[in-house]
Amino acid sequence: MYEVADIFREYGKSYREEVKLPAYMSKAMSAITSCRTSALGGHTQECDECGHVDISYNSCRNRHCPKCQASARDKWVEKMKNNLLPIGYFHVVLTLPHELNDIVLRNKEVMYGILFKAGSETLLELGRDKKHLGAQIGFIALLHTWGQNLMSHNHLHCIVPGGGLSLDGKNWIETKREDFFIHVNVVSDLFKKKFMNYLLKAYKENKLRFIGSIEDLKDEKEFRKLKRELYEKRWNVYCKAPFGGPEHVLEYIGRYTHRVAISNSRIIKVANGAVTFKWRDYSDKNKNKVMTVSAHEFIRRFLLHILPNRFVKIRHYGILGNKNIGTKLEKCKKLLSGRNTKVNTVKKVDLLKDMKFESQYICLCCGSGVMRKRQVVLPDKIGSPKT
Repeated sequence: MYEVADIFREYGKSYREEVKLPAYMSKAMSAITSCRTSALGGHTQECDECGHVDISYNSCRNRHCPKCQASARDKWVEKMKNNLLPIGYFHVVLTLPHELNDIVLRNKEVMYGILFKAGSETLLELGRDKKHLGAQIGFIALLHTWGQNLMSHNHLHCIVPGGGLSLDGKNWIETKREDFFIHVNVVSDLFKKKFMNYLLKAYKENKLRFIGSIEDLKDEKEFRKLKRELYEKRWNVYCKAPFGGPEHVLEYIGRYTHRVAISNSRIIKVANGAVTFKWRDYSDKNKNKVMTVSAHEFIRRFLLHILPNRFVKIRHYGILGNKNIGTKLEKCKKLLSGRNTKVNTVKKVDLLKDMKFESQYICLCCGSGVMRKRQVVLPDKIGSPKT
């Protein structure tokens, strides 16, 4: 019954008076607040059976909006189904140490870019190594920046096929291991080395900002101290057990692609300047818990995960990269053509449900008629929600 938009409407103005926000965060707040309200306009629809009329307001389509992700996810999954191979897939998670959180928050674009670069190079390089697989692999990498408590937890979800194209491009090489074709410790060590090399390069080239609580890192001695601390840590790399073929991959990957920091369904109560929400404590045997924070603290945590404008959070690498879809990926499909290539598509009824604000949908009154678009409703600038 409660939404992130409700919190922004009630407490967003006072939060902005306290905190000066960058333009891209303010824009996201405004979009989420206005989503599916008269502020964005819409159209009336009438049932061709019972004559029921309602108004469908337009979606904001902001990628951080909890209400706009279902249809975006389904469209993306439908588009991706032709690029999946009829084999098992692995789910690898590459996580940054929490000691880097403050640097990441003040240098999002640079640090997230380094995370993608170091993570992708690690997997591609180890895949080509004949000690492991000796093949050209591919994968989809998804950036997530949050934990269940909405605090910073920067990590990549990588969906990796269980094999790759031989280095000479003539054969398909399939992994013989069930737990991933590269030991996680090997992945962790190389990932740490590559990330730290790029981090030091960015530091020497003055591409990082050190303000607020991390201002002391401008001092090279302090930065070297952090560097030693990071090198001494074991960086967390996790590989989940392999799951099934393409039909399972689509269902599984859909949970991650267009997820936002918190869904509206997790918000339990908004009252008296506080927000109560459900969360899962992974450090305590994955127990389901309830947390209450001030409304301003909730907004602060949510805004931590707003990405810079035009930053791409879903990327494709190797044989699944955009430039290789028509060449190397097609070669892999031919080499695996004898296998079952059935891929489940998105159920039509789910699409109708998720896209009811965008196109025709079944009448919720009689349950049999189809709602037909009748009249455009212009945006209500005077009645626009304020934050």
